[in-house]
Amino acid sequence: MSRPAVLVTGGAKRIGAAMVRRFGVEGWHVVIHCNRSAAEGQALAATLPSAEVVRCDLADGAAAVALVEQLAERLPDWRALINSASVLRPDLATALEPATFAEAMHVNAATPARMAQAYLAHARSSAGRRVIHLTDQKLANPNADFFSYTMSKHALASTVAMLEMASAPQDRVYALAPGAILPSLDQTSEEAERSHRMNLLRRRTSAEEVADAAFMLATGPLAGGQTLFVDSGQHLLAQPRDVIYLAREERDSA
Repeated sequence: MSRPAVLVTGGAKRIGAAMVRRFGVEGWHVVIHCNRSAAEGQALAATLPSAEVVRCDLADGAAAVALVEQLAERLPDWRALINSASVLRPDLATALEPATFAEAMHVNAATPARMAQAYLAHARSSAGRRVIHLTDQKLANPNADFFSYTMSKHALASTVAMLEMASAPQDRVYALAPGAILPSLDQTSEEAERSHRMNLLRRRTSAEEVADAAFMLATGPLAGGQTLFVDSGQHLLAQPRDVIYLAREERDSA
């Protein structure tokens, strides 16, 4: 295979799918990871010049590492690993829910870190390798909602500098931190339209902007160990609650 390759976890839907499409149109071979969204992944793969779908439950860290090792054996130019998949379930800073916490830490932090380690140990690319962890603007703009999710993203973000220090000189490790992009949980379209404009620019940030940023990180000269925010300035605000709830409170008080 002469094409450069990228693995996008959670690549069948939402922001992951936008990144898959971005790399696909640039001529890359895209490995679309999914767990329960195989049909969506196959449909997306069918629209691209070179793509395949792999399935793995990221709650099983050993299986995820084995997947990386298997791909490394057969991809001769594996240039990027994008850890996009995550779970988002509500809990509060006043009431951590143990099962929610355990799932978030495994899927959002431990498994992506282990996949990055396996990738940097086994993947081949003469052009250098890139690890991109999707984190969240919440890391710079915290609130008390989605406590376990936010903790897990802090844990993942903490690996960026350490992995960068341990990597070969030609490799790079980044964090990519989106803001509110697509409807979450039980949000309606109207609620998303309102909440996703709660940023400095008062505009909605698109999934395609995140995909463009991911492609830039995978191909550009930016020094590793850094976080790139794609959120229309949301992380520069102080928001006491998640924008899902801020928008509802604003609506109810109108």
